[in-house]
Amino acid sequence: MARDRRLVDCEQALLNRRRLLHLGGQGFLGLSLAGLLRAQAAQDAQSTEPTAPARIKSCILIFCYGGPSHLDTFDMKPDAPAEVRGEFKPIATTATGVRVCEHLPRMARLMHKVAVVRTMHHANHLHDSAAIETLTGRPIGGPDRELFAPIPQFFPSYGSAVSYFLRDKHLDVAHAVLPFLFHNVVDVPCQGAGFLGAAYDPFLISVDPESQAYRSESLTLADNLTPARLDARKQLLTTLGNGVSAKAAPEVHGFYNRAFQLLGSDAVRRALDVTREPMRLRERYGFGSRPVSVGEGGGGGNGAEMGVARNMRGQNLLLARRLVEAGVPFVHVNDFKQQGQNWDAHFKVFNQHRTHLLPGADQSISALIEDLDARGLLDSTLVVVTGEFGRTPRINKEGGRDHWPECYSVLLAGGGVKGGQLYGASDKIGAYPDIDPVTPADLAATIFWRFGIDPATEIHDLTGRPYKLTDGQPMRKLFGSA
Repeated sequence: MARDRRLVDCEQALLNRRRLLHLGGQGFLGLSLAGLLRAQAAQDAQSTEPTAPARIKSCILIFCYGGPSHLDTFDMKPDAPAEVRGEFKPIATTATGVRVCEHLPRMARLMHKVAVVRTMHHANHLHDSAAIETLTGRPIGGPDRELFAPIPQFFPSYGSAVSYFLRDKHLDVAHAVLPFLFHNVVDVPCQGAGFLGAAYDPFLISVDPESQAYRSESLTLADNLTPARLDARKQLLTTLGNGVSAKAAPEVHGFYNRAFQLLGSDAVRRALDVTREPMRLRERYGFGSRPVSVGEGGGGGNGAEMGVARNMRGQNLLLARRLVEAGVPFVHVNDFKQQGQNWDAHFKVFNQHRTHLLPGADQSISALIEDLDARGLLDSTLVVVTGEFGRTPRINKEGGRDHWPECYSVLLAGGGVKGGQLYGASDKIGAYPDIDPVTPADLAATIFWRFGIDPATEIHDLTGRPYKLTDGQPMRKLFGSA
């Protein structure tokens, strides 16, 4: 049988060759024989390239607000001068040639499943404008700035764009944000739907700082509203809807139907109850109740918010996994909040990273990757870990590092990523990209491409003006056959 198959293949190859020579002799379609041979060679080369894996079903984006130090985590420079390399030592990992910070031992054991993009960069040195470009793939427009007055969001966030393209699936929840908006969606316009419309804004999940329980207003009935009364109201709205203008009716009914759909979403409601998970697994993600004092870590802020941020970091990622299992395609997890304990380490950067920031990130992110893998969800779920920028190569006089968008690192795992890779390389002190520079637009294109959405697809603003979904290019080299 194998011999017969080889004979057939050889005969087919000869036929193709004869046909190619025949066409070449005729100058078919204006191509010479040499041109046809080059075209055939290009086609053969393309057919031998690793094929992209199946499109993903979900994405978990972990946003490390404040800007983690790439030089003290995943792009260390042990041979640089002391004022650059800092206090931490690199350690070996399960990926050949990949070394990470000594305070990331759990991630070191998983780097064969993780890719590090070491050349992300943009031009925004301030948190708000940097966050906008990081989470929409588009610069803010105008000068780099912090926003001290609300402005409307224009371009959609990644999750909202995915929600828009999945609108025909009528999902209960397509895009969730937890456990808070790191800013109000209007104040820093980067987590909402922008000109795609409020229907594609994220489903916000909050956590109570006392009970440490997750909830969403969209899933909660008023105390005096029984299911029977709710059904009666639905019937009344249907009747009244007949009087709504034909132009407004689809949008109005869409919001009403969405609200009723969410109120009846048992799968999402069950997903929010992380107490259904074994305590051993909850502890693996990281679970604690020690209060965090105001002023501890990287800034001022409300003590309750800081306590939630610190103690629920692991549970947030556990909830993200539960939401993926419940069928939510895009889950955005905010790791820390503005003016709370966060990654904005302008002073005592090594104390903050060693004591507060890295242990929780190491525990929770590694647990998420392991858990997704154990449940057969890692191949279909892309995990993205990013801040809005990195930190300065040189340590400042306060023992900290300042904002540095010129070069920083992003982690990718799952979703068909070939683990153990380093994408691009920074220069000797981690200041600028040296090989394969990448922008947030490229990250956007990668996420959309992995969902099976063409990054060049046109979307339209409220005036009908067209825009490409993103101007970036997917990082295809990170994916394919291992």
